Amino acid sequence: MRITYEPHLRRALPLALALFIAAALTESAFAAPKLRIVASTADLAALAAEVGGERIEIESLAPGGQDPHSVSAKPSYLLKMQHADLLIVAGLQLDAWLVGSHHVQSAISESGNSRIQPGASGYFEASQYAEILEVPAQGFSRDIHPLGNPHYLLDPENGRRIAKALAKKLGELQPNDASYFNDRFRGFEKRLSDSESVWDAQIQPYRGRKVVTYRRSWSNFLKHFGLVSVGEIEPSPGISPSHRHTTELINIMKGENVKIILVEPYFELKTPDAIARETGAEIVVMPSSMGGEKGITDYFTLFDYDLRLLTKEFKKI
Repeated sequence: MRITYEPHLRRALPLALALFIAAALTESAFAAPKLRIVASTADLAALAAEVGGERIEIESLAPGGQDPHSVSAKPSYLLKMQHADLLIVAGLQLDAWLVGSHHVQSAISESGNSRIQPGASGYFEASQYAEILEVPAQGFSRDIHPLGNPHYLLDPENGRRIAKALAKKLGELQPNDASYFNDRFRGFEKRLSDSESVWDAQIQPYRGRKVVTYRRSWSNFLKHFGLVSVGEIEPSPGISPSHRHTTELINIMKGENVKIILVEPYFELKTPDAIARETGAEIVVMPSSMGGEKGITDYFTLFDYDLRLLTKEFKKI
């Protein structure tokens, strides 16, 4: 069958096509480019993705599931930072390998990107918006957490505060998308509040329970969910515990009937195993960040996984 067009239609089609192409080109010309964001950790990158959505391109430097205190800067990190519009860091010397210290030159300065230097508009330190625990009385100590505990994202309330601050920062960098970022934050906040209701109900029967942790990295998590640590396996992070310390910890666990030992996946299990044999405690290998276990892909699944695992163990004792 042959299809024919009336003369006026044949004249109108090229005009309509031209108008369509022009409209598409105009929209493309006025569409703001995506903000290029680099975060020091996978957890901070996940929060940025929640509020940034499709208007940002986000990369993390340190991979998830790795001891954040043992990260080393790589040349590839400099390449990622060179063209970034925004750099998100944890602060409190958790990412000293990136930010630098008295003994470590800043990889940020080596990137040569003036937009992301400390104090510039493209520099965002998340700890400024969180509740920080264990801040030394004199403002500094020789502990691995000399400025306070940097594992603050293990409290969902801190995740909420930082996500809100990130939405504001993204809106400042890209004002035309400010309402979009605010809407994304409100959606994230609603999902977080709904999830917290579930998490709180899960842990409610076990509030007040006592645990031992490998390091003092669970303080924010324990406080938020009403749990108590009676001590750490490593009294000084990175230093093997002495026989005396281990014996004292075992006696405390026996005296207070502590039956849970929390250990991150990247720590050795020889010492926790020995303590567990003496006390009858269970070792719970629990990730403290995204990527610590398969399936933990965002901020929500981290808490889903940890609380499901922990309450399952509490039910046994």
